[in-house]
Amino acid sequence: MQVLKPERLHIDDTVAIVSPSWGGPSVFPHIYELGLGLLQRWGLNVVEYPTARMPAAELSARPDLRADDINRAFADPQVKAIIAAIGGDDSHRILPFLDAAVIKANPKILMGYSDTSTLHLFCQRLGLVTLHGPSIMAGFAQMSALPDYAAHVKEMLFLPEAGYRYQPFAAYCDGYPDWRQQAKAGQVNDPNPAEGWRLLQGAGAVEGRLFGGCIDVFEGLRGGMFWPPTGAERDDFWDGRLLFLETSEEAPGPELVADMLRGWGRDGILARIAGLMVGRPARYDADAKLALDEAIVGVVAGEFGRPELPIMTNMDFGHTDPQFVLPQGIRARLDCDAKTLDLAEAWLG
Repeated sequence: MQVLKPERLHIDDTVAIVSPSWGGPSVFPHIYELGLGLLQRWGLNVVEYPTARMPAAELSARPDLRADDINRAFADPQVKAIIAAIGGDDSHRILPFLDAAVIKANPKILMGYSDTSTLHLFCQRLGLVTLHGPSIMAGFAQMSALPDYAAHVKEMLFLPEAGYRYQPFAAYCDGYPDWRQQAKAGQVNDPNPAEGWRLLQGAGAVEGRLFGGCIDVFEGLRGGMFWPPTGAERDDFWDGRLLFLETSEEAPGPELVADMLRGWGRDGILARIAGLMVGRPARYDADAKLALDEAIVGVVAGEFGRPELPIMTNMDFGHTDPQFVLPQGIRARLDCDAKTLDLAEAWLG
């Protein structure tokens, strides 16, 4: 697969803000504006596209307008990055309106997570490197309370280099205070000491191209017209991947996650990947996290016969703060023995 790397950011670059899914900026503008403010303090020129603050009900009814903003942002040579305002649950509705030719011809940074997983998949099938990472309202808005997080994200946007090693964060936060409480805007819930990454199975080191996102979101796409089809394209897409998956803030239970993963096994994906990484699940207690680990091993090793496949869980990405920025399509190396993850190449130009 051809790999199309966008350019890194520089001071005074223009960043487009779009709302591909839920109209959160119109509901909680004080949270949204905190996120915009951080980008501006980094010296970036922030441009809000027309649907960014569109009222939520109106935005929901117009997937074509949401897609049009994304198409125009990719086509605009002044725009160097596109960041999702927030996730949601229906960005899949914009996929038929996206202009694949325009997007492929104008590779640039696209960042978001959760429901933005639909766009990461769309772009990765075109060969475009995108960044699975924070959104404006869930991530950027809280970074003033998490300086190490801000430093990591800024480094990933401005200073790409080969050989980058992810350093696990010492603590994590599970969610935010109620956004309706304006006095607590930009805050995070009380930190918890990180339990560390968990190696469930595998040994040695494996290398492959990163791809992943929210498994709940992928469940709605799997097998459809925007999913890699069967045959040669499917094989080319999945062969040797380092697959990373995370669960949504809806906290699907371990058995439901296992059932989703079975679908990946039936599709032949688990037989082709080089390794599996799972993000720290949101709103899970300690027992549920252990049950999830057991369920994953039961599916991958027990049901689909891959006891050798490296599986690392409880990693710092997804619906957790801070979260890693993971570049889709970039070669990475997962070392089971050292419990390290390294990027083997620069992810931006």
